[in-house]
Amino acid sequence: MVILLTGAFLPPLDFFIVNVALPSIREDFHASASTMQLIISGYATTYAVMLITGGRLGDLYGRRNVFLAGMVAFAGASALCGFAWSPAVLVLGRILQGSAAAIMAPQALASINAIFPEHEKSKALSFYALTFGIASMAGLFLGGALIALDIFGLGWRAIFLINLPVIAIAAPSAVMVLRETRSEHASKLDLGGAVLIALALCALIWPLIEGREHGWPVWSLLMLAASLPLLFLFWHYEQKVEAAGRDPILAPRLLQVPGLKRGLLSALFFYAFAAFWLTFSVYQQGGLGHTPFEAGIAILPAAVGFVLGPFASGHIFRLFGRYSTAAGMSLEASGLVGTAALISFGAPEFLSVALFIVGAGQGIALPNLVRTVVQRVDPAQSGLASGLVNSMLQIGGALATALIGGLFFSILGSSTDERSIGHAYSVAAIAIGLCLLIAGWLSAGLGPKKEVVR
Repeated sequence: MVILLTGAFLPPLDFFIVNVALPSIREDFHASASTMQLIISGYATTYAVMLITGGRLGDLYGRRNVFLAGMVAFAGASALCGFAWSPAVLVLGRILQGSAAAIMAPQALASINAIFPEHEKSKALSFYALTFGIASMAGLFLGGALIALDIFGLGWRAIFLINLPVIAIAAPSAVMVLRETRSEHASKLDLGGAVLIALALCALIWPLIEGREHGWPVWSLLMLAASLPLLFLFWHYEQKVEAAGRDPILAPRLLQVPGLKRGLLSALFFYAFAAFWLTFSVYQQGGLGHTPFEAGIAILPAAVGFVLGPFASGHIFRLFGRYSTAAGMSLEASGLVGTAALISFGAPEFLSVALFIVGAGQGIALPNLVRTVVQRVDPAQSGLASGLVNSMLQIGGALATALIGGLFFSILGSSTDERSIGHAYSVAAIAIGLCLLIAGWLSAGLGPKKEVVR
């Protein structure tokens, strides 16, 4: 379990940890703002685009084998980032890191679903969701801590090189103790489908991440316009592959599982929460004048709530049954509205209570949501289901960061005072809360009981 959770922990950690280090990287390389954005978006885009294919690779070629391959590749890419001698090399390393993360991460969730017996699976999935959330929060202050400590004079490079000793322990351990699982009806990878879904998702996600930073140039609008036809082309192609008796990368019949589409759509709206990290960080640093490390410390109440939330999942399920996921999301939304009210009425000293509620709600909702999606399909398809739910979370995060983040900066304009930033944050927090309520409505009534489609 610890080995699998290591593979789940590293990808979100390495997404968030870089944000804190960007000023140091820029000063060291004298890099442009657009290059700094590529260091973030190069990783985020390749990670989101490759997740479905990465999950399917584990189903076909063995989840332990693919997990190890992804972990070793992640270590190599981290080393390239840590020893990068130019901004271009660092951007390349981040793209390779995102690809390796997308190969490694789905195997953790898929292996949990395939290996653990039914009576342990619920607890195992709670630990998975806990790890995913803690990694997101840890990245916000761990990056600042590593830079402040300046271990061996490495500065910002330590945030990448810290992965190497972790993987040096985890990879050999995985060889020794991790049991291999795969689909019983493994076949060749659907390369056509893999290419089409990658192109479609890239056309959707890349302009959402880069477009706002560049003032929505023509190329970003053209890519967004092309994403829908590409998705239709992908779906039509997969139907033809399935009709021909071959194994598509995303079997159309899989989405016929009762409740699966609702669960995936709920995941899309649920991770609108990703915009919270951006807006709250700007409020902490721009409005209150905190350092990146202090901003990270400020989020600790949410981290505590997230740690405790999954342990309350059993009690929540006994109280709310198939509405447990919706209950967690509603609690999270109320915490966000609470932060907006406290900031708007000038009482930020009580933010820790509202942040704890936000974290607890997410800690309750995320494991229930993951369980709802992954356990609805046959274990042979668990890698694909893992890739799907992770991909929907990443796409939801990209959409929210672009749309709600755009709303935040539009309201803020050129203002830099605490009151203006607080007002912009409050509006964004309410928008995120509304998305969570929609996600809760979509998930209401969906239990973890799986409906098997082979």
